Amino acid sequence: MNPPGVIIFHSPPSTGRYIGSPSICILPGGDYVASHDLFGPASAEHETPVVKVYRSADKGVSWVQTAELKGQFWSNLFVHHGALYMIGTDKHYGNLVIRRSADHGSNWTDRHLIREGRFHTAPVPVAVHKGRLWRGVEVATGPAEQWAAMLGASVFSADENADLLKSSSWKHSNHLLDSTGWLEGNAVATREGEMWNMLRLHRPNDKEQEHAAIIKVSEDGSTVAFDRFIPFPGGSKKFSIRYDAVSQLYWTIANYVPPAYRHIIQLDKVRNTQALCSSPDLLTWDLREIVLQHTDHEKHGFGYVDWQFEGDDIIFLSRTAFDANSFHEANYLTFHRIPRFRTIDKLNAK
Repeated sequence: MNPPGVIIFHSPPSTGRYIGSPSICILPGGDYVASHDLFGPASAEHETPVVKVYRSADKGVSWVQTAELKGQFWSNLFVHHGALYMIGTDKHYGNLVIRRSADHGSNWTDRHLIREGRFHTAPVPVAVHKGRLWRGVEVATGPAEQWAAMLGASVFSADENADLLKSSSWKHSNHLLDSTGWLEGNAVATREGEMWNMLRLHRPNDKEQEHAAIIKVSEDGSTVAFDRFIPFPGGSKKFSIRYDAVSQLYWTIANYVPPAYRHIIQLDKVRNTQALCSSPDLLTWDLREIVLQHTDHEKHGFGYVDWQFEGDDIIFLSRTAFDANSFHEANYLTFHRIPRFRTIDKLNAK
């Protein structure tokens, strides 16, 4: 049995290579570009990881691989001034790097160093606000066994007219640690014009309600400061937030945990449901629709969703585990569409 959606890539569990870091963007001409990396015991994620790039010319019905990039990991795609970019690390906890493609993802520049060091990230949005590009990145400050607690939340930014391939174009804020950990931050502009970094919050003892963290960023991007924790559906897993000017709402697709699953295991390990959610202010979030779900939470999961607005629809990718070794060891990259998302009413769910 196949998973829901359009299968872009399949990596059988026996290969020891699992699908990671799905990213999607829409080119100026309307084609879609998707990417993902490979992780797991048979991958080279700690030395020379691989990212695969695909393009669709028929609105996601079919996909063709256009490139395979070595030395790229935890990366996202974005379009800026007509060119396609990919930003991420050069390996598991590696340097922060960026590439550019001038032909819609078939050919890419070599990696260009933004900062040398140990960084963590994921396919999170690149926001454009007040003439600058903004992106959340975490600084890895300790040994791997400390995982989330060793990740310092920070923001990188660059003038929107700068050469993004130059390290000197990028400003790096200070970084903040949390006692149990936060990661995979979203750079997002508030309706009042502030820049926030909203992060996945690692709280293993949360049983009924997940949370996200809000960190405020100074106007010049040089400093970040903790603001508050908020209830957030799916907040203990990776999410992406974007603002829709038509509905005047913020939207996300997140690993919401239905009540029936909250007593089984810690919430960050329940990934069998993805839900569309919205917010008027980034602080209070409403459940709109369950967009993916499977009854089994152990060997099925829909994770690390990345998505874009396209007219009246939302298109998205999922790192999908379907009859896999576990919910985390995703064996499919799948494409999905939410038609007429603005017309979907709120659900009465907690």
